[in-house]
Amino acid sequence: MKTKLNSLLFFLLFFPLCIMAQNTVKGTVSEQSSSLPLPSVNVIIKNTSTGTATDFDGNYEVKVNNGDVIVFSYIGFLTQEVVYNGQQTININLVEDASNLDEVVVIGYGTVKKSDLTGTTDLVTSDDFNKGPIVSAQSLISGKVAGVNVTSGSGAPGDGQSISIRGAGSLSLTTEPLYVIDGVPLDNSGVGGSRNPLNFINPNDIETFVVLKDASSSAIYGARAANGVVLITTKKGKDKEFKYNFSAQTTVYTPVNDIDVLSSGEFRNLIHEIGSASEIALLGNADTNWQDEIYTTAFGQDYNFSAIGNAFGVPLRASVGHSDHDGILVGDNLQRTTGSISLTPSLLDDHLKVQLNARAVYTENTFANRDAIGSAVSFDPTQSIYDANSQYAGYFAWLDNGTGNQNSLAPVNPIALLDLIDDTSEVRRFVGNAKFDYKIHGFEDLTATVNLGYDTSNSHGRKITSEFLPIADATFNGSRTSYVQNSYNKLLDAYLTYNKSINDIHNLTVTAGHVFQSFEYDNYSYDSEKEEDGAQFEFYDPSENVLLSYFGRFNYDYDGKYYVTASLRADASSKLNPDDQWGYFPSAAVAWNIHQEDFMDNSFLDELKLRVGYGEIGNINGLGDYQFLTRYQGSTDTANYQFGSSFYQTYRPEPINTDLRWEVGKTLNIGIDYALLNRRISGSINAYKKETKDLIASSLVDPFTNFGNRIDANIGNMVNKGLEFNLNLLPVRTEDFEWSVNYNISLNDNEITKLNVDQPQGGISTGVGNNVQVHREGESANSFYVFEQVYDENGAPLEGVFVDRNGDNIINDEDKYINEDPFGDILMGLNTNVNYKNWDLSIQSRASLGNYMYNDVAANRGVLDNATNNNILSNIHSDYYNTGFTTIDGDTALSDHFVEEASFFKLDNITIGYTLNKIKNTTFRLYGSVQNVLTVTNYDGLDPEINLGIDNNFYPRPRSFVMGVNIDF
Repeated sequence: MKTKLNSLLFFLLFFPLCIMAQNTVKGTVSEQSSSLPLPSVNVIIKNTSTGTATDFDGNYEVKVNNGDVIVFSYIGFLTQEVVYNGQQTININLVEDASNLDEVVVIGYGTVKKSDLTGTTDLVTSDDFNKGPIVSAQSLISGKVAGVNVTSGSGAPGDGQSISIRGAGSLSLTTEPLYVIDGVPLDNSGVGGSRNPLNFINPNDIETFVVLKDASSSAIYGARAANGVVLITTKKGKDKEFKYNFSAQTTVYTPVNDIDVLSSGEFRNLIHEIGSASEIALLGNADTNWQDEIYTTAFGQDYNFSAIGNAFGVPLRASVGHSDHDGILVGDNLQRTTGSISLTPSLLDDHLKVQLNARAVYTENTFANRDAIGSAVSFDPTQSIYDANSQYAGYFAWLDNGTGNQNSLAPVNPIALLDLIDDTSEVRRFVGNAKFDYKIHGFEDLTATVNLGYDTSNSHGRKITSEFLPIADATFNGSRTSYVQNSYNKLLDAYLTYNKSINDIHNLTVTAGHVFQSFEYDNYSYDSEKEEDGAQFEFYDPSENVLLSYFGRFNYDYDGKYYVTASLRADASSKLNPDDQWGYFPSAAVAWNIHQEDFMDNSFLDELKLRVGYGEIGNINGLGDYQFLTRYQGSTDTANYQFGSSFYQTYRPEPINTDLRWEVGKTLNIGIDYALLNRRISGSINAYKKETKDLIASSLVDPFTNFGNRIDANIGNMVNKGLEFNLNLLPVRTEDFEWSVNYNISLNDNEITKLNVDQPQGGISTGVGNNVQVHREGESANSFYVFEQVYDENGAPLEGVFVDRNGDNIINDEDKYINEDPFGDILMGLNTNVNYKNWDLSIQSRASLGNYMYNDVAANRGVLDNATNNNILSNIHSDYYNTGFTTIDGDTALSDHFVEEASFFKLDNITIGYTLNKIKNTTFRLYGSVQNVLTVTNYDGLDPEINLGIDNNFYPRPRSFVMGVNIDF
């Protein structure tokens, strides 16, 4: 009896504990349509923060109690809930959420599903960004979007990058697209002391790029969208427990190639062949490769930390980052520290949604003197860097026999230029915005939005030149120039959005609003040498311009099948006279989403959408302020007026044009979006024609009718026509292996259809005021304008002998002809990604066909007389052995011999990585990368990809080797 009683007591005491004891359940989460495992699926016990995530193979393990509800959730899939009743294994097949199959795309003043787009809009997400040592945000999408060409200004760390969308859009104004960061349009004029206007943003903070290419999609931004729009959305907080990320990478930069000049041995032989006894006596005893001396192996480091999650009910993301990169040009350095925070709370039962974004950057720049590049090319390779007897701090210098100072016609010792000139700047910048979306109570179909943005920067820079720098001026005792710039960009957006769906068939969205944006600048500069000379040594230049806008947009779709979009924007700019301040920019687009049933249910066709759009957009980006008003310019130091023994600066009125008006671009676009074979194949095809009217360019004026002989005026028209093709392939997708490919190709033809007078362009280093390019009616912008070279029977060019194209027996400017242009007729990008178990491999490449380059270095330095001119010795370009040219002559430099076909294929990046499975909820990814791997081209110069096609002492792009780690925990 006692034993039974004890047993009953034991049961009564421990049965509740058994009931409450936790059990472990395991399983695998897969995608229903393919049965492939899904990594990183959230497995959470409902109404708790307890849970886990699936590993790379879709497996999970979680502790549960009987009766617990296990929630399985993953972006793009329907959430599933399962009640635990003692199961040992729970396998889940998640079903794709039809409402989330389409990526949501940010467009101007709103968002839309990608399938509902009617304009030509390209989305690039963080999953698709280029890998490697990315310092400038533009590099993330290079080669990724058809019709978008990204060209770095040089090989300097973080240097400016030019983005061209569908060809050249203007002759004299800015051709860069409008950048919009989290709804804040930036000012394209840039920030003083900064290498790149987008350097303030850490590339690791960017979630997506959206490129609006045609006018029907970009016209909602009106006057600022003439060259397309790039919308950048940064990463935001998530409504879940905090996750953290730390990444670090080390980069090694190495020079790839240099300019082909004579070696010290070749140069000695040449001087002994052609030089006089006195010239031979000038030869030194050294073997100095000056380009090897100014370039070096450089190093860079990047560190980033971010936290994302929910803090006290508010989704939050915060990040800090630090970059420190040296350039391969000795002394070049960029240091950048960034911080950002994003809060996205929802209030009033989700009727009020708030986005608070703030990011700050502090950048320190050390600019190596780029004059050293040209000096290294021309400096005598037989001379030493240092001379113990030199009056210039021990640096060798060519001296003038009469004054004993630096010969004014001689190049300056390139190492002295790097060591004795200190050029630095600091830039502080803050960009923030507060966006409020209020779904009006009682009128839930109507949302009121207010977006307040603020972009401010403060730049300090100075250039200090040592008194020991070799210079011809015997009185030179060093100099200091400095500058300060403060800029303020203030934005107010206010608009209403009406969304209405009737019977799930008729879907209507109407947006209307107002924009006010002002730009203020305070510029100050100082020059110590002018102060010593008694001239004006301080310069103040405050300015301000304002953009006032109204806009509206109408979107309608019928049953997800037929789409109509129309918009109108009215812009007024203070840069134009009151009679022409307002510009009106309409757009309209239609689309037909052809469903499978329209093709008798062909199973291979997943999507086919036809699009047609037309729009008009304006441009005054880069136009100076208030050119319709009389402005006064101070005279130069050498043009002061003397009263007695004193000299006074005078002021003269600047030319004015009271008739300046908007450049207006009109674009017609026809496109097709397609997807086949369960979206294993997808992409788009676009054909476009963009006509730009009233191009602003320099125009001659009649004598005595203005305060100068040239003014900016609306005198031209231009047409860009092209085709774009984008293809995404998923050739293989299995449980362990996935291979994806993206290929894009674009063709563009540019022609100036109206221009009253030629516009010389493309200044070169040979001859004073010599230009090798021209804007001309009937030709492409920046076409090369040169003489046709005559060659002998062996194919060697005859010096100074050109074809008399007009037959008047005189060789002059009338015999020049248009010979190609610097823009590629065909641009291609090929990107591929391979994932095998824990390994990943990505390869990015690009090609340009039909672009031409003028080799200015060969034209200027490949001349024999350069070797012994001016009582000094100077190195020459090895092209001399191809041409035999002896004399420096402006006409010789304009020979089409120096215009070379520069088509290229570039293997930009190879990255390989390995991801370690989760170790105590921590994931490690180790990777290595090589950038600027290979260039295939027939161009003989330094680099076939130089913006606007003139190769003149270009800062070479290095090859980069990266090792990095990414830790999620």
